[in-house]
Amino acid sequence: MRITKNLTFQVLVAIVLGVIVGQVWPKFGQDMKVVGETFINLIKMVIAPIIFLTIVIGISSMGDMKKVGRVGGKALLYFEVVTTFALFIGIIVANLVKPGAGLDPEKLKKGDIAKYVDSAKDMDWVQFFTHIVPSNVFEAFAKGDILQILFFSVLFGLGLTMLGDTGKPVISFFDKLSKIFFNILGMVMKLAPIGAFGGMAYTIGKFGIATLKPLSMLMVSVYGTMFLFVFVVLNIIAKLYGFSLWKYLSFIKEELLLVLGTSSSESALPGMMNKMERFGCSKPVVGLVIPTGYSFNLDGTTIYLSMATIFLAQVFHVDLSIAQQLTIIAILMLTSKGAAAVTGGGFIVLASTLTAMQVIPIEGLALLLGVDRFMSEARAIVNLIGNGVATIVVAKSEKEFDESKHQEALVEMAQPKLSA
Repeated sequence: MRITKNLTFQVLVAIVLGVIVGQVWPKFGQDMKVVGETFINLIKMVIAPIIFLTIVIGISSMGDMKKVGRVGGKALLYFEVVTTFALFIGIIVANLVKPGAGLDPEKLKKGDIAKYVDSAKDMDWVQFFTHIVPSNVFEAFAKGDILQILFFSVLFGLGLTMLGDTGKPVISFFDKLSKIFFNILGMVMKLAPIGAFGGMAYTIGKFGIATLKPLSMLMVSVYGTMFLFVFVVLNIIAKLYGFSLWKYLSFIKEELLLVLGTSSSESALPGMMNKMERFGCSKPVVGLVIPTGYSFNLDGTTIYLSMATIFLAQVFHVDLSIAQQLTIIAILMLTSKGAAAVTGGGFIVLASTLTAMQVIPIEGLALLLGVDRFMSEARAIVNLIGNGVATIVVAKSEKEFDESKHQEALVEMAQPKLSA
């Protein structure tokens, strides 16, 4: 049957099988961690060169340095406005629903948060922003540091643009090289169902569905708020800029399922860049907005961080004033920018926020460890959706959106349905 060869169907089946295996054979499910991690490593293998080549080719083809600056400025302004909306929505819903009310912290299962608290103490936010400039370009590529690669790629693209016609052979070579890396990505993506199976089997096997019950109200609230953000806030933005959110989501469904299975938005980064270009956005806009958004446009993460903070206040019966909640928003607007830069970033940012406030017991983080993994998929999916919407918005505002290419993508998307 044709449907069995469809990547979306294969990944969906793999996720379901992963849940079953993790629940029925938890030990075997935990052993599948290596499968999921190996697949993510295969994706990471091509992320750095794809980002570099996409940005360099895009900027050199744009040719106008002022336009490059304008695109970057618009992207950062959009990120700040929309993530602030996400923070406010998270806090408002948490206050209305009160997911932490009535829970006894002594009866909830706790985990070890020592490493997150220590990391939060070590965080230097000035250093985070100065870290964007790499001291060693090769080290940045070796570590896969997206922001450092982005910074160097922009400079390289501008330097190549200055060469004029002399630089055209280099651009032509990079263009061919880019196609090679996307061909490699195409081969790797055939293994997506295996990677999704391994990631989901490990998650269920390690943490178990039973761990969700005590904190189910928080999970429902977070998922509901993210649903509200995507289908109300982002849908309004989509309508204002003249594109269909539903068609966009349908176009990136493989990437969304991949993130669901692997709990990593990084696994979908190269594919997302390719999809956004095929959707109609120009290469330079895609190259600048998507990688930058991975550090500065974390809509899902900011919703979770704001709701988790209010949740812990409710659990420990800390009555936060309006001024204190506005302080939380101000702190999270800064600290959330570092959430993607470090392992366990969400927890470290939450720990640093609670430390800065000195109102909610930082030990409360231990209550969230059991369900954090299950909410990481939702955070990553919303982050991914938000970055794609940002790319379309910036492309349309810069008249860098190819409508004919967009229509071709929609026809291509509908094709399997016509032939089924």
